[in-house]
Amino acid sequence: MKTYQKALMIVAALSLGLLFMFPMWKIYLKAPQYPEGLELHIWVNKLGGSSESVLQNFNILNHYIGMEAIHAESFAELQYMPYIVVFFMITGVLVGLIGKQNLVLGWSGLLMLGGAVGILDFYLWLVKFGTNLDPMAAIKVPGMTYIPPLLGSKVLLNFEALSLPAWGSLGIFLGISLSLLVWILGRKAAPLSQARTPKHAVA
Repeated sequence: MKTYQKALMIVAALSLGLLFMFPMWKIYLKAPQYPEGLELHIWVNKLGGSSESVLQNFNILNHYIGMEAIHAESFAELQYMPYIVVFFMITGVLVGLIGKQNLVLGWSGLLMLGGAVGILDFYLWLVKFGTNLDPMAAIKVPGMTYIPPLLGSKVLLNFEALSLPAWGSLGIFLGISLSLLVWILGRKAAPLSQARTPKHAVA
């Protein structure tokens, strides 16, 4: 693997650091009580929002429709996900320094698998909170569930919900894209190096 390819692989690994600098996902909620909207931020290790009161206001709205209160302590994933990200960053840098093609592909494949598992886990979060409703809630609609959209917009009664990736997700995208680019460049360079290898006549 050439020097610039190793450098690209290291950049791919370090790109995951964006997950600690920016939220991974945003859920935007608009309701008559909050016409300016509420923006919930999901980080790799915490929950937050566009203001300090966002999470509290989300829980106030959730209380009326019987949804469970949202607290960071309720999600074990927020405790161990930072360690997984650091693991990928360290191993990605090591892969770049070693410079083996099969290791690059393996790292990229594991990162894609981790991303897919993360999205599935996030969806299961949404299903859990949107379907496990308190039967004593102030607002009850028979057969109604309140599963926020995984991606895109959705209308839930008089609530408008919008769910989109945030800047932190760019780290995963760059990590996968750059590592695959390194692998593709290595694959293209391999036949050229073989073609330039002198052939020795067999006695």
